[in-house]
Amino acid sequence: MRAGLARPSYAHMADPYSTLGVPRSASEKDIKSAYRKLAKELHPDTNKDNPKAAERFSEVTRAYDLLSDKDKRAQFDRGEIDAEGNPAGPFGGGFGGGGFRGQQGGFRHDGGFEGGFGGGAEGIDIGDIFEGLFGGRGGMSGMGGGARRGPPPKGANVSYRLQVSFVDAATRANQRITLSDGKSIDLKLPAGLENGQQMRLGGKGEPGPGGNGDAIVTIEIGSHPFYERDGDNIRLDLPISLSEAVGGAKVKVPTVDGAVMLTVAPGSSSGRTLRLKGRGFSRKDGTRGDQLVTLQIDIPADDMDLKARLDGWADMRNLRDKLGV
Repeated sequence: MRAGLARPSYAHMADPYSTLGVPRSASEKDIKSAYRKLAKELHPDTNKDNPKAAERFSEVTRAYDLLSDKDKRAQFDRGEIDAEGNPAGPFGGGFGGGGFRGQQGGFRHDGGFEGGFGGGAEGIDIGDIFEGLFGGRGGMSGMGGGARRGPPPKGANVSYRLQVSFVDAATRANQRITLSDGKSIDLKLPAGLENGQQMRLGGKGEPGPGGNGDAIVTIEIGSHPFYERDGDNIRLDLPISLSEAVGGAKVKVPTVDGAVMLTVAPGSSSGRTLRLKGRGFSRKDGTRGDQLVTLQIDIPADDMDLKARLDGWADMRNLRDKLGV
């Protein structure tokens, strides 16, 4: 037994029928149904902040272990064994028959119990009770059919919401978060970050008998005045002048990593999209998407000089021919 851990006493175990809340005439089906209901309510996985539930869970499991074994139940009903499965009298059923057997049954000093309760059976496997109930064996031990006492519960988890700017989310900039205990930590954003994604910080929750719970951080990515996320890519509408579109130019373009120079080819039209490699959001594999820059030609209103330059000139192409008009 570990130092500092008190082993529960089983000296006065309640009547197993009363523990499960069933009459002595209950059928096997009734006993199993009652156990399933209580096990679901009391299982340590769903009562991490309630140590008493774990003790009650162990009592219910021991009661079911006895009553689900036909031989043990019959011995108990005849008064040959007690609720713990030990011989009811000084000599039980005799040392040579179905009574107490030194190494087969009884409780271990670590709070669990082995084999059977001293009867003729080698033990009941109650793991099937938990199939579909807690996603598997529900924390039950398959050794000898007994239920091991679960570990002491951890403290409660603590939830946080972290607002992250669009640019920080795209570049995975470190974030500083202050926990409920007043301590601040630097948080590294994960690759492939999505809005609403949760991060688990182990041991940063409330303290408990079995250690601290976790901190659950929900990431909220802010919007941006001119960037728009498109999967792993970032879209940007870039205004250019008529002269830049006609004659071509090198123009400065903002990105989440800082401004870069972009070449606009001569004769570029509004709606043309240019690609800046690796300037988007990170993917789960650590690579990054691109920034997609869509050109938007901005024509000034009432520019007399521009009107004078275009006086007498007209574009004679049928630009809408492919539209059928």
